[in-house]
Amino acid sequence: MFESFELDDRVLHSSGFKQEEVLHNLIHRIAEYADAIKLKSIDDQLIFTQSTGHNAWLWVSKELEVQQRDDLLRQLAERVKDSGIPGISAEPETAKAFAEAFCAAKGKLYHTYMMLKAYHCPEVRKPGHVSGSLLQAGEAHIPVVAEFTARFVEDAFGTSEQQENFLSYADEAVRAGNLYLWVVEGVPVSMAAIAHRSARHVRINDVYTPRTHRKQGYASAVVVELCQILLAEGLTPVLYADDKNPDSNKVYQTVGFVEAGQIADIKFD
Repeated sequence: MFESFELDDRVLHSSGFKQEEVLHNLIHRIAEYADAIKLKSIDDQLIFTQSTGHNAWLWVSKELEVQQRDDLLRQLAERVKDSGIPGISAEPETAKAFAEAFCAAKGKLYHTYMMLKAYHCPEVRKPGHVSGSLLQAGEAHIPVVAEFTARFVEDAFGTSEQQENFLSYADEAVRAGNLYLWVVEGVPVSMAAIAHRSARHVRINDVYTPRTHRKQGYASAVVVELCQILLAEGLTPVLYADDKNPDSNKVYQTVGFVEAGQIADIKFD
């Protein structure tokens, strides 16, 4: 019923996943990990990926009837019930159906931790004039990137983190050329990162502006300029935003991002 796979063009085209890959873009990244669980149904109607310690991500074809989907998810839950999966991320109905099957098999409970909106930006809309300019972060910016990341995590997840905990992440991201800053008179005032590149898309994350610099268009500016670079390369920017954060969702929509659906982040208790 299930087999291991590599996420190549044959799988993308035969499964119908390609039409929904903006919504399920993170599956591309997870499938690159050498130790990831990578399963698909033999009829290419389901794709399941999970890296150690993180939520599994799940795609199921919309061509399946509800009963077919639920039967398939019960079989999947039985297959992976001993894999140490902490949660599931998928379209809301699919995530709920899998969570119910998995938790029934494991004797667990589940709760929805977060709802994410997926966006893609086929064409960017530049806002009015914003002072400052885009700068690719360099080695000298590693401490400020670490500080911005710590505060981003604090805002997003409510956990108080120290700058030192993110120095290694900042060092790696900066040296890979994936961190961009909006700088005004030499002072970094906003940040955005390239999280992953796939064949057709580039996922952006870690968009952050310190509280003292907010409401001045800096987040819009850094995202717009970064998107223009990516679009010029022939790649479409994508990102996920917390459904409970109206400010960030408004920023993305204003500069040209188009919603591509919702992902439910469900945790198993």
